[in-house]
Amino acid sequence: MNAISFGAVVRERPGMVSDESKPGQPLDAAWIVLDAANDLGDNATVEACRRVIDANLNGTPASQSDLHIILDYFR
Repeated sequence: MNAISFGAVVRERPGMVSDESKPGQPLDAAWIVLDAANDLGDNATVEACRRVIDANLNGTPASQSDLHIILDYFR
């Protein structure tokens, strides 16, 4: 991860989870938050990130509660 990719995701994310989010945005954020949560030992957030990533790989929608955790992680 580099500072440029991190800043790009943070600037592009909406204030709240909505249907207007860009395709792939929650998945990109999930990978970034997963990395940070792993570094901090935040196991609950790591699990939420994994659920969002798995849902995306399976083609199913991620739960709104997991998306809120990920998109609000750096606030």
